Amino acid sequence: RCRILGVYSKGSVGCFLIIVRRNEAMLRSNVHLTLLAMAAGCTAYIPATPMHSRRLTVATSIQGNPARIARKASGLGLRSVRSVAVNAQPNAPTAMDWDTLTDHQWGSVETEFMTIAKFSPETGDKWAPAEVMPYGDIPTSPRAAIFNYGQGLFEGMKAQRTAEGKIVIFRPDRNSRRANYGCERLMMPPVPEEIFVQAVKDVVLANAAWVPPAGQGTLYIRPLIMGSGPILALAPPASFTFMIYVSPVGSYFKGNQLTPIKLKLETGYTRAAPGGVGGVKAVGNYVPSLKPQKEAKEQGFDNVIFLDSEEGKYIEEVSTSNVFVVKDDVVYTPGVKGGGSPEDTILEGVTRDCLLTLCRDKGYEVKEGLVPVELMMTADEAFTVGTAVVISPIGEATHLGTTHKLAGEKGPITQYLYETLVGIQTGKIEDPYGWTIYLD
Repeated sequence: RCRILGVYSKGSVGCFLIIVRRNEAMLRSNVHLTLLAMAAGCTAYIPATPMHSRRLTVATSIQGNPARIARKASGLGLRSVRSVAVNAQPNAPTAMDWDTLTDHQWGSVETEFMTIAKFSPETGDKWAPAEVMPYGDIPTSPRAAIFNYGQGLFEGMKAQRTAEGKIVIFRPDRNSRRANYGCERLMMPPVPEEIFVQAVKDVVLANAAWVPPAGQGTLYIRPLIMGSGPILALAPPASFTFMIYVSPVGSYFKGNQLTPIKLKLETGYTRAAPGGVGGVKAVGNYVPSLKPQKEAKEQGFDNVIFLDSEEGKYIEEVSTSNVFVVKDDVVYTPGVKGGGSPEDTILEGVTRDCLLTLCRDKGYEVKEGLVPVELMMTADEAFTVGTAVVISPIGEATHLGTTHKLAGEKGPITQYLYETLVGIQTGKIEDPYGWTIYLD
């Protein structure tokens, strides 16, 4: 039940910093202030890594005035031990051997910290600010609404590095907005934007060593909001939990980011129906897609494109992303009303919104609305878009046994959008929209 967070050394003397995770009060005690002072006077810091990927990491020298470092750390709690030590080379990516990142299953690498906020009668029936805690299991009642009725939603975001090594996040306000109207639909109290965005910043900086170097991956950010209070009756509980954890990741699909994928237009299963929750990131939307995905992969496809539930004539989205289709230099994508409208059967994607803006500013004609299967099966280019996949070009699309080959990664609009979006996200291209936020 203990966790070695790091090894501090001064000369030939070493000290293990150990936190007993069961005793959360210790995190708020004055003990960590003594440890901070000791860390500020040390010459090297070696961050510990989770047990499954334990390896010697690069020691970072601590520079700067110890008093200034201690002042900077005050009020930040345990997370400041990590950030103070790493700030020698500001937030250096020292957590693991990044050449091995793709050896791990996507999203399986555990990091060191998470953020947690609570809403309950004890907090005055309002959201308390999120606290940074050591990553690990959380105690939850078997009667929790999330377990019994699936009352929960999630978001997906990324932090990454610029070529200069700076850490940036991308449009967290949009994820906060989408989470909030999802909460309203699922009868959960919306998390105020300032609490949501600050929790994102805190968890990224606490895990700064886990943000891969530029070009070697990204730090995936997973916010969760759920009914954590006990209630057996079908009704909202009294308490809720908002948490964020992170994991360094490479490309979502096999190969590199622009490796073309093969998709099956799914005719046997549907994802969502009008009047349901297809327009919000409810946790219950995703598990039902696993069976059609499995069947499609057994047939040699990478994933499926779901069709509309009423007629089966129009494409909607892949289980993990929105879809764009290009024909004669016109860009098509299924339309949304947005804001969690019950009429929506697809998600109001953040990446989708970015690409629509980029297309219009480039002068491409853009059409949002119904996208017929026939258009998909005669298109010049097509690609899926989302936080996890970024932009994945579609190389082949198959409908009822008929396969149509597309331009894949060679599509000019696909290439332009990928290079421009990733360029903005990583600081290679000027951001005229104010989408990127630098954290260091």
